[in-house]
Amino acid sequence: MQSKLKQLKTELSAELDAILDYWSKNTIDIENDGFIGQIDSNNAVILNAEKGSVLNARILWSFSASYQVTKDESHKEIAKRAFQYLSEYFYDPEFGGLFWSINADTTPKDTKNQIYALAFAIYGLSEYYIISKDEKALAIAINLYLRIQKHSYDSVNKGYLEAFTRDWQPIEDLRLSSKDANEKKTMNTHLHIVEAYANLFKVWKDAKLQSDIIELLQTIEKHFINPETGHLHLFFDENWIEKPDVISYGHDIEAAWLLLQCAEISGDKTLIDNFTKHAIQIAEATQEGIDTDGGLWYEFDPEKKRLTTEKHWWVQAEALIGFYNAYQLTDNEKYLEIVLKNWEFIKKHILDKQNGEWFWGIYGDYTLIEKDKAGFWKCPYHNSRACLELIQRIKT
Repeated sequence: MQSKLKQLKTELSAELDAILDYWSKNTIDIENDGFIGQIDSNNAVILNAEKGSVLNARILWSFSASYQVTKDESHKEIAKRAFQYLSEYFYDPEFGGLFWSINADTTPKDTKNQIYALAFAIYGLSEYYIISKDEKALAIAINLYLRIQKHSYDSVNKGYLEAFTRDWQPIEDLRLSSKDANEKKTMNTHLHIVEAYANLFKVWKDAKLQSDIIELLQTIEKHFINPETGHLHLFFDENWIEKPDVISYGHDIEAAWLLLQCAEISGDKTLIDNFTKHAIQIAEATQEGIDTDGGLWYEFDPEKKRLTTEKHWWVQAEALIGFYNAYQLTDNEKYLEIVLKNWEFIKKHILDKQNGEWFWGIYGDYTLIEKDKAGFWKCPYHNSRACLELIQRIKT
């Protein structure tokens, strides 16, 4: 098994380099500054495409985090480019928020404050501060945190509300995307707020921030984790009345390892113990979504007993980390076998060997899902993070 792990680490190191190389060579927007807003599945650039704040924040995180492993100065330069672009064009100094999107010419397009996007900005800015010690990056991250606490935090019922107008007024459409339920509290946003807060706490040891992380983890444990099934609840109203939805295997396995990492950063021993147990239970539950080819299915609707027969790139990336984390916690090699088989699936079906990067995914019949190679939701974050996490976790 040690030789297999050594080989896996070598291959993931090479894949990290390949991912960063793709984004370095294909996504720099020379004409308009920043990064290309959209590249389609055939690697064609969509000129003047709208640019999303989440894409930019995830590029910022990916190159900042990767630089700490690669020590490649060109990666640091791209992180700096992402920081400068985000701070100059996405950050809203007037109201202290973050534009959801801008036009290719850098003018604001969708000015709503989607808390999910603010969280990713905090995540990226905190990581960039580690490599740059740029106080402006830290200051913006702290300000975004304070804005979330002021406007999004529900002091009566706990948790965080989804979205607001530019000037922090209520907004009718709270959804991240058209497939989501239009509800005020979601698992996805809470997961990424706590991820962002934990990353900020690594560089800014603020006692209030620490207590907010602890409360967030307690809220997630209370409302989002189903203790019977090990799956996550996804959507609630402001009073924590659930709107039942699908089982999201990708979010399950992502939460399994990520929430434990946040608990460890918080330093709260009870939470560390609790989320260690959750990490194993959720990984165990997620196994039901693994196909015989090693790929992890996207979603399952328990009410309709219907599987969404798609295998998305990000779901596979999170499976690598979540199941390896379960192996680390238990020493049970069945989890390691899942990781190794999943990586073989990724290499065979998800890596674009011709143009680079990862395809969006495949359908059940192994035909390609022809969606963006780069865009609002297709970023270097999940796959580069999977490489980084396993490179650092595998001890050979």
